[in-house]
Amino acid sequence: MMSNLPKLRIGPIAVDFPVVQAALSGYSDWPMRTISRRLGAALTVCEVMLDRFVLNVTKGRKAKRFLRVDDDEHPCGAQLMGAVPEQFPPAALKLVAAGFDAIDLNFACPVKKVLGRRRGGFLLSDPATALEIVARVREALPPHVPVTIKMRRGMDDSRQSRDNFHAIFDGAFRLGSAAITVHGRTVRQRYEGRSSREFIREVKLYAGGKTVLGSGDLFTARDCLDMLRETGVDGVSVARGAIGNPWIFQQARALAEGIELPPPGLHQQRDVIAEHYRLCEELYGPSRCCRVMRKFGIKYARLHPRGREVRDAFVAVAAPSDWRAVLERWYAEDLPGVEPPPPDGSYGT
Repeated sequence: MMSNLPKLRIGPIAVDFPVVQAALSGYSDWPMRTISRRLGAALTVCEVMLDRFVLNVTKGRKAKRFLRVDDDEHPCGAQLMGAVPEQFPPAALKLVAAGFDAIDLNFACPVKKVLGRRRGGFLLSDPATALEIVARVREALPPHVPVTIKMRRGMDDSRQSRDNFHAIFDGAFRLGSAAITVHGRTVRQRYEGRSSREFIREVKLYAGGKTVLGSGDLFTARDCLDMLRETGVDGVSVARGAIGNPWIFQQARALAEGIELPPPGLHQQRDVIAEHYRLCEELYGPSRCCRVMRKFGIKYARLHPRGREVRDAFVAVAAPSDWRAVLERWYAEDLPGVEPPPPDGSYGT
């Protein structure tokens, strides 16, 4: 039991539990965030959006899909990525007008295409531009809207990268950032190797009373609470571990009270997947919904005792009737669920 969990605040926003859902490119849309909130996520962040996309999006279907925030979704953050400092403030203001409560700046994405366009993790090699973005966004937003940063521990493990990290980290707080999330891998590592909790621990020790969240390799409720305990961070941000396993937030809350919840049974899984599908269909429409939900079905299958077969069944879905057929066939009997394997692990048989 962890009765001494930190009290997480993001500027003026009180977050009632220090385990939150990260921005997930291509995943953390309104349906996923809604499901995560219902299952205990204390704060959610929408999928990363390019500054120029936000500026150019109209009031049509794209705006409805990407800029939707419901009344029961607060607090909810929006994450911005780009390369031109001048484009960030008007994009951030548009996101606040849409209803997002905080603006998160992405200085972490390790995808090659993103780096080649001088966005995301590239900015860890350019402290001057990164801090100009922070300054412009903070100055443009009203005081009640916090600005936060997502960083990795550097481009690589060189001394220059370490110096750049601290220049951005210190500068962002000096310019008024409310919190910084630190992922324990370098940009060059992408998603390979282990995320360094020791680095996150050192950063939080250095930061003192400033708000720091940890990220990386959070795939179970135990991972979340272990990172809080081992590093002293104010909160943890769950990314890949929340895709297809929104129960991680519910399990973390229970574990903090000394209760270890088992993986959800198949009827629990069925009901949540069906509701996720319903929300997705509401947002995207029937034809697009099947394509969007296929990638979620693949992840949900990891909790099924016959995960490989269920994954293949979701991959084959081409119409709403196919989706219903998968649930009727594979989730009819209320068998116990299984712990999700590690991201590079195999499915159950």
